[in-house]
Amino acid sequence: DRHRAAGPRGGASMSGHKIGYRGTLRQRLLRLSMPEPNSGCWIWIGATNRGGYGSVGVNGRIISAHRVAYREFIGPIPRGLTLDHLCRVRSCINPRHLEPVPFRENVLRGTGVAARYARRTHCQHGHELSGDNVRRENRSNQRICRECHRLRSIRRRRRQRVCD
Repeated sequence: DRHRAAGPRGGASMSGHKIGYRGTLRQRLLRLSMPEPNSGCWIWIGATNRGGYGSVGVNGRIISAHRVAYREFIGPIPRGLTLDHLCRVRSCINPRHLEPVPFRENVLRGTGVAARYARRTHCQHGHELSGDNVRRENRSNQRICRECHRLRSIRRRRRQRVCD
């Protein structure tokens, strides 16, 4: 079997029964994925959503293929946690490449705007974003550089004096 190292073989699928002519859920997951020998990823070759994550039908519902694979080969996803692709490949369904983490941790590990902003150590003008030089915006919880804010306030007051 091409995914021999995947995990326990046999047993009931997530739905507990065979799924018609298509075989068990586990068999479908293995048939609709292709092992990538260099990375160890199991690349999903079935349907995908707009974000590039695999999708599979289970009991009349469309579910993310990586979530189904994790539940099928590892067990239930702990309550309150989401699965992070350690390999950073959205179409990978290898359960060994998935780690249950809090949603915030998953976002911060990513490459999106929120993650990039959270990793910043200095503002756009080079001031350090730590300690007394940082304040949090009330509504957005955004980090604000106090030094930049102070300099903006000085420039604004100067402009107001000139206009008066």
